[in-house]
Parts: sequence; C-alpha cells; structure tokens
Amino acid sequence: MAYEYKVVELREKMIGGKMSGERLEKVLNEHAREGWQLKAITAADVKGRMGPGGVEGLLVTFERVG
Repeated sequence: MAYEYKVVELREKMIGGKMSGERLEKVLNEHAREGWQLKAITAADVKGRMGPGGVEGLLVTFERVG
C-alpha cells in the first residue's frame, strides 16, 4: 500500500484572529469527505503572503491510501 500526504496551513488571520475550533473542525470534515485522515496537527509560524514575518498558525497533516 502506498500512502499520500497533504499539509494544510491554517494562519491565525484565516481563522478570524484566534484559533477557532469550529474552523478547524470544518477543515477536518471537508478533507475527511475526500478520504483524508488526520495524521498530525503542529503549531508553527506560518509565513504570510507578504513580507518576511510569520504568524502563528497550524500545519494540519492528512494521510490517505493513494
């Protein structure tokens, strides 16, 4: 069996200023419907679209059989 992985970046600004459980739940359920299973959630400084600074965010890693 071969696995494939997908990493989704969730930045603080995308989640409305703070880490929202409701927003995270929505992302998890959307990917679950496509066959992805949660593998890991990691807190990280995620680079924004502009400038060198990072913002607090989450890296959400999914796995599925490819």
